[in-house]
Amino acid sequence: MLADGETAEPVVGSLDDEEYEERIEELQSRLVKLSRKARRKGRSSVLVFEGWDAAGKGGAIRRITGPMHARDYKVSPTAAPTPEEKSRHYLWRFWRALPGAGRMAIFDRSWYGRVLVERVEGFASEPEWRRAYGEILDFEAELLDHGIPVAKFWLHTDPAEQARRFEARIATGYKKYKYTAEDIRNRSKREGYEDAVEEMIARTSSERAPWHLIAANDKKWARVQILERVCESLEGAL
Repeated sequence: MLADGETAEPVVGSLDDEEYEERIEELQSRLVKLSRKARRKGRSSVLVFEGWDAAGKGGAIRRITGPMHARDYKVSPTAAPTPEEKSRHYLWRFWRALPGAGRMAIFDRSWYGRVLVERVEGFASEPEWRRAYGEILDFEAELLDHGIPVAKFWLHTDPAEQARRFEARIATGYKKYKYTAEDIRNRSKREGYEDAVEEMIARTSSERAPWHLIAANDKKWARVQILERVCESLEGAL
């Protein structure tokens, strides 16, 4: 069930360059002060980023980490599990990446892969991915009970905008590597992913750890929305 105040659709907006720079500077300054306070108090935090391919997760994460001291955060990009990770429960590798006292852990894709890519691509059986909803809620509840806030973001782009960004990657020499066979396969299965995303949000958005649905067709708008919610999450915890 969606938490109070959450909607089934992200709020759409846009910002011009001047507004964007002003808001980003203001929010990054606020975030730096909060991260220093968190370090002093030993209060850890977790950020989870999911979304469509090319939705801007990496750019949003860079706006968070850019002004922060390197010792105050760790970014964990989630790729296919290693043989060692496959031999254990799928949450094991995420437990290992949780932050030390006063630090922020940022997951660029996360344990939600179990109910997204593993579900759609058939890497997990139906009993496994259905069971995962409860396992994930329990996992996050343990973090929250320990005083670690969990902020979760789904970045949404429509198919036309996603196609435009992929075309831009292909046309830009230093970005070509970002467009892979996996992107092509995922685009062909968008309908299946849409079903998985809707169920994920409905079943794992809780009052204490709601999903923040971010309209990401406008990257500037998305980055500001994310930074605002990160700051609000830290302020609530501190």
